[in-house]
Amino acid sequence: MTQTPDIVIRGGLIHDGSGDNPFVADIAIHDGRITAIGNDIAAGREEIDASGAIVTPGFVDIHTHYDGQVTWESRLKPSSSHGVTTVVMGNCGVGFAPIRPHQRQLAIKLMEGVEDIPEVVMAEGLPWNWETFPEYLDALDKREADIDFATQLPHSPLRVFVMGDRGANLEPPTKEDLAEMRRLTAEAIRAGALGVSTSRHIAHRFRDGRLAPSVPTEEEEVLALAAGLRDAGAGVFQLLPSYEIDSPSQAKLHRKIAETSGRPLSFTLGQSPHEPDGWKFMLNELERAAADGLDIRGQVLPRPSAVMMGLDLTLHPFALNPSYKAIADLPLARKVAIMRDPEFRAKLISEEPDDPNPFFKFLISETERIFVLGDPPNYNPDDEDSLAAMARRDGRPVAEVFYDALLQRDGKEILYRPMGGAVGRRFHGPVENLVPHPRTIIALGDGGAHYSMICDAAYSTYMLTYWVRNAESDRALPLPALIRSLCHDPAVAVGLEDRGVLKVGYKADINVIDMSRIHLHAPLTKRDLPAGARRLEQKADGYVATVVSGQIVYREGEPTGALPGRLVRGAQAAPVPHGMMAAEPA
Repeated sequence: MTQTPDIVIRGGLIHDGSGDNPFVADIAIHDGRITAIGNDIAAGREEIDASGAIVTPGFVDIHTHYDGQVTWESRLKPSSSHGVTTVVMGNCGVGFAPIRPHQRQLAIKLMEGVEDIPEVVMAEGLPWNWETFPEYLDALDKREADIDFATQLPHSPLRVFVMGDRGANLEPPTKEDLAEMRRLTAEAIRAGALGVSTSRHIAHRFRDGRLAPSVPTEEEEVLALAAGLRDAGAGVFQLLPSYEIDSPSQAKLHRKIAETSGRPLSFTLGQSPHEPDGWKFMLNELERAAADGLDIRGQVLPRPSAVMMGLDLTLHPFALNPSYKAIADLPLARKVAIMRDPEFRAKLISEEPDDPNPFFKFLISETERIFVLGDPPNYNPDDEDSLAAMARRDGRPVAEVFYDALLQRDGKEILYRPMGGAVGRRFHGPVENLVPHPRTIIALGDGGAHYSMICDAAYSTYMLTYWVRNAESDRALPLPALIRSLCHDPAVAVGLEDRGVLKVGYKADINVIDMSRIHLHAPLTKRDLPAGARRLEQKADGYVATVVSGQIVYREGEPTGALPGRLVRGAQAAPVPHGMMAAEPA
């Protein structure tokens, strides 16, 4: 007896995630899986009219920080609002497990500094119903969300869990410490962690300026984590490199990790201010590693990573000045009224920033690279669009121009501070070369973190608007290749081979997208975190429907209330269909 599909997606142009040419067909879904693809599929219990739209696999973001958010709310926004159906968290060596009760405040303080999550949010939101990493996974197993989530073992809490205060105080580990970190890494992978992660980047600090525990660790400690992957015979290694060392030294460490673990490694790859052409060397090294049988890939963002600045956000050009700190926590309207006072204005502009975190001071110091973002947001400004260029044209001090820009739209204006790439080109410097490279992965959405500083989780919508429909360069990706880069490639890179393509037997994670209406709105501040804390949210038009595990979770960008998303424990093999037959597309 032929089963009635739960859902039939009817008449869409299917981009199946393989990178091959699209074709028009229907897709049948039953029990969370794709059961048929063809042109003679019977009616389903529910139907989605996809005529005039494209149908794609759900997107996969392998670099997020929903480690805390997934424990206190059920929508993994903003990622889930942009066609993402699976996220991987636990990146950059930070997270909330393993942890002992007396270490919880340390973890909160670290996440406040590294990932810009307000302390009050974590203090109120986290349930802390775990200590070990396997117990954390068990706690996540009970959670329901709009999309699927997987996690990795983070290095910094692991170090402190094993070494106690010695780990937090950056003391060197003993041989016994290294052996225990290796053992716990293997234990976490066997329990269902997707991998292990670390950060060696000096920007990763506590809010008071102290380095995150993982950052200054020696090579032998990083290799102990890699050895844990080898012991488990599974998992991936994720790394945020140090840009204080040259590219050859970075590449040498990457190879050692991959050789020690025998497992895939991916790392954040972009343009370093210390070595502007280093990315070229790294691409060559990725190709050389692949030729040697090492699975090493660079994680790249399809636009320069950027900090959003404003009076209702964490940073702006005056945020670290003493007079502003005195009013920083006031309601926005009150803050704006004070800043419009001429005496306060003169005093604030005359002050110098004062803060223990050198990275924050660095972010606001580069006055040539600050722009008004606008609505719709302009992520591709020219040099002449900068506020500093505007100040020169008008013959005014740049600080005054910054001040006036912040007060626009009653203090709601957002300033855009790109941190990499060459301003003044349609495609920003190295990004145009990094995105289409076969050894890179589109990632780095950072959803669940940087709530009031970064809003990159909408990169999938940005890809669909900038790299295809409005592209003005021969670097623009063909749509089939772009879709593959958003779903199949990142899924396979972390071992999630049961999703990322539209084939019979595969998980029914699917987007229906009207490309004629795809539009990315400017980020807005909302105060809907625990304790009423703020975060940036960014909406999009054009997503007709998003399906997760065979349930419609979004219609026209609005949540349906369905929560089929679950913890994904470990790698997932590609399915072998049993009794399922795919009709041939016409």
